[in-house]
Amino acid sequence: MSKFFRTLLQRSYLALIAIPFKLMPSLAYMAFTGQGSTAQLCRHMARQGIRKVLVVSDKPLVSLGIVARAVDVLTEEGVSCTIYDGILPDPTFGMVDAGLALQAQYDCDAVLAIGGGSSIDCAKTIASAATNGRDAKKLVGYFKVKQAPLPLFVLPTTSGTGSEATIAAVISEEKTHEKCFIADPKMLPKAVALDADLLLGMPAAITAATGMDALTHAIETYISLWGTDTSDGYGYASVKMIFEHLPRAYRDGSDAVAREQMAIAAYYSGMAINDAGVGNVHAIAHQLGRYYSTPHGLANALVMPEVLRFMAKAAQAPLAKLGRLIEVAGSSDSDQQAADKFIEAVADLNRRLGIPEQLDTLREEDIPAIAAAAVKEGAGYPVAILMSRNECQTILRTLLSSSESAAALA
Repeated sequence: MSKFFRTLLQRSYLALIAIPFKLMPSLAYMAFTGQGSTAQLCRHMARQGIRKVLVVSDKPLVSLGIVARAVDVLTEEGVSCTIYDGILPDPTFGMVDAGLALQAQYDCDAVLAIGGGSSIDCAKTIASAATNGRDAKKLVGYFKVKQAPLPLFVLPTTSGTGSEATIAAVISEEKTHEKCFIADPKMLPKAVALDADLLLGMPAAITAATGMDALTHAIETYISLWGTDTSDGYGYASVKMIFEHLPRAYRDGSDAVAREQMAIAAYYSGMAINDAGVGNVHAIAHQLGRYYSTPHGLANALVMPEVLRFMAKAAQAPLAKLGRLIEVAGSSDSDQQAADKFIEAVADLNRRLGIPEQLDTLREEDIPAIAAAAVKEGAGYPVAILMSRNECQTILRTLLSSSESAAALA
């Protein structure tokens, strides 16, 4: 099928599925920020009549005492807490089922996610499945959450995924590692706390990867075909904040101001996703996570510069605006020059944050299958230009290690 007809088919599909998104009511909920916002959120939960909460997190956050900061306040407020700390990166339906079993055993009437995107996505799915037949796999797709989920509250401990602000969750199949999407406005949390105190001391590598994840969301929503004034405003602000504050947070993990600004930037970019979706960067990054368990933020960071180069002409005007926003381009630059300068600024930010330019685990023999899956996924996103398999393979080959590239040419 020619690219013209593939594009025509994609635009028709996007126009159809955009209808319910455009008809959604404004997605707004309570957000607490600043020092002490963890306690504010917990007291808010108690005031809402919550009495038994399932806390969804991971073992490291329990060991570090992060989870206890919330549990102690909830306990003081008379709320009983059941801790489920079985979350690992790229949560699976098995993890969801384990959380559902605990929720049923202790009759929990709400869910609190404490952690990064994996914990938040798993908590969203547990809360939704608990009131919708308890089979999470039946919720895969758009608008499958018929009954209101259990009340969901979120304490993000990374500044990247934006899951605390989105209407979607990503859960993986155990055997195939395929990433499955569940999206419904009912999945939006009731309240969130953006507490910089939970982010202090985050390792530099995680700060870099999660921060570039947030930047990917901000850029992809800003150049999306579905962009709205609202999503553009969030994406625009997020890009500016990330370029200013991510290097600071990376250099000094105890910089509370930079941490708080990054938390807000990630929240903004998550809000933008609700209107504008994501794009080709995510389409490829999801496959790298599936094949090699590459952390999602790192995968996005690795892929983004080359994908933006591929999209530079189709998304030239918005990319040029971003170039002028972060002041790497001036009024005398043409849109093409400004867009190119912005893309190079993204690549330079990767380098400043210690993001590698190659993915050592990537294998030449896997590239055709990865590209086929990425092209299929990307066709469902509101991207300005579709990738062909050959174009996607070319992008992927820029990530090959020098030894793997030499072996492929031999």
